[in-house]
Amino acid sequence: MEKNLDGPHSSALKDFAAIDFETANGERSSVCSVGVVVVRGGEIVDSFYSLIQPEPNYYSYWCSRVHGLCSEDTDEAPVFPEVWKQIEPLIAGLPLVAHNRPFDESCLRAAFRVYQMDYPEYEFYDTLCASRRKLRHLPNHQLHTVAAACGYRLEHHHHALADAEACAHIARKLL
Repeated sequence: MEKNLDGPHSSALKDFAAIDFETANGERSSVCSVGVVVVRGGEIVDSFYSLIQPEPNYYSYWCSRVHGLCSEDTDEAPVFPEVWKQIEPLIAGLPLVAHNRPFDESCLRAAFRVYQMDYPEYEFYDTLCASRRKLRHLPNHQLHTVAAACGYRLEHHHHALADAEACAHIARKLL
């Protein structure tokens, strides 16, 4: 669920978890890495990163080209339910934030569906939508462009934790 990010409460989001997934192939359930950054009181207080054995377990050339991961990286990685057991307590009670929410939320829902887990209907905010509304002067609204406009230098784009950190910094400025 996306909230209206305009108006008097638009910079009131002080507690949230920024999340980013990378996928192994064109299937949204094929999450192969996840990064989470926890923000409380407007400050980053925790982070989490893990490789994940994707489902289905194969890598497309294009996805590997984007993030640099391949099957050798995740052959020994835990499956999604094992990783989510570690993430769940970190994000308990927090809304989630992603840059391009429809992608990351659909990955999360697909992974829950593949593993027949009950999806808890997480509240999601989208820094991409917020940046399109509030930073109209930018040449594009890609994560690295928006991060730079918010004073954050994204150095390892398409690494899930680096992207989640950038998203957290953007959210602290725009949400």
